[in-house]
Amino acid sequence: MKKLSVIGIIVVLVLTVEISFKMKQVKADTSGKILNAPLINQNPELRRGCEVTSLAMMLQYAGVNAEKMTLASQVRKDTTSHRYMNGTVHFGNPNTGFVGDMYSFNRPGYGVYHGPIKALADQYLTGRVVDLSGCSFETIYQYLNNGKPVWVINNVMFDAVPSQFWLSWQTPIGPIRITMKEHSVLVTGYDPNYIYFNDPLANIKNRKVPISSFKRGWEQMGNQAISYR
Repeated sequence: MKKLSVIGIIVVLVLTVEISFKMKQVKADTSGKILNAPLINQNPELRRGCEVTSLAMMLQYAGVNAEKMTLASQVRKDTTSHRYMNGTVHFGNPNTGFVGDMYSFNRPGYGVYHGPIKALADQYLTGRVVDLSGCSFETIYQYLNNGKPVWVINNVMFDAVPSQFWLSWQTPIGPIRITMKEHSVLVTGYDPNYIYFNDPLANIKNRKVPISSFKRGWEQMGNQAISYR
């Protein structure tokens, strides 16, 4: 009986250590993650090229030799001219392709949304790209935990943009409401309080802002996100 009792105690101790170890592992997994993705500056060549520059960072982290200028030339374009008709602005649609001038502020321009960016990413990571647009913010954490950075659309305020900074125009596929504060970054990590990202405009690696404000800006821009398997 004493022998069985000793064996029982050993088993209990082993199980206790194993459970304790697993609890620590779970805590580590949920406390955050920060990836070491390359930082690329969109300037001076791509004044409005935050989307393709952030994509270049994601692709390079995935091991693909993709340069921002090459991506800028390859991304789908909406070549609709900027003009006023009957007091209304008519211009391109970022869901169709990049709108306006990406290279300078001398001519009108805007940006591009997740659809054309996903299509371009597919050319480099065939069968691996995942369009997360419309997902919950927590889905971004899942990809980060799996070692995959996430391309997103947010804005330069990284918070909800006030109504005075929004405007509407007509496009070939219907009206759209946009803000010139629109911005794209590569999300590289998180912890309980902050989200981390490589900012191609500020040229800051693993820049951090509070999760709550970043999430408000991201949701206001339509929950646009892309990653890969």
